[in-house]
Amino acid sequence: MEDLLQVGAITQPHGIHGEVKVFPTTNDVNRFKKLKEVILDTGKEKMTLEIEGVKFFKQYAILKFKGFDNINDIEKYKGKPLLVTRENAVKLGRDEYFIADLIDMAVYDEEDQYLGVLTNVIETGANDVYEVRFEDGRQVLFPAIKQCILDVDMESRRMKVHIMEGLLD
Repeated sequence: MEDLLQVGAITQPHGIHGEVKVFPTTNDVNRFKKLKEVILDTGKEKMTLEIEGVKFFKQYAILKFKGFDNINDIEKYKGKPLLVTRENAVKLGRDEYFIADLIDMAVYDEEDQYLGVLTNVIETGANDVYEVRFEDGRQVLFPAIKQCILDVDMESRRMKVHIMEGLLD
């Protein structure tokens, strides 16, 4: 399992005083109000940044980091992901999972036959959809609903699914 989870990505500077516009990759943009720090992944290193201020504009969070006081300090981090540790991650409810923990999970049918690997989670308005790459190369989409996803075992990294009628057609 991943130790760091992405909560957003810097899209561009906001103004000239070191603020950045962040596209949230978390379900609740308001969670940025509770965060005291994030980890910036520059590609070469991971830097812990203290959050000094948070405001919102449309679907974006506008963050101000301590020690970054002008546009030149922050502009080079455009497009870089912002991460949190598991301890700072949102607490999950029953039958909720971090997408990073589901990726590459082995998927089996009700008869315990291996189907393939979960390769992607597509977030839709109604429910998530799990994309599974079968051994023969086919990509099959499973709706993340109780009738289809029977069991998720995080410890053994196994998912059991019910293949609904018409799903493989």
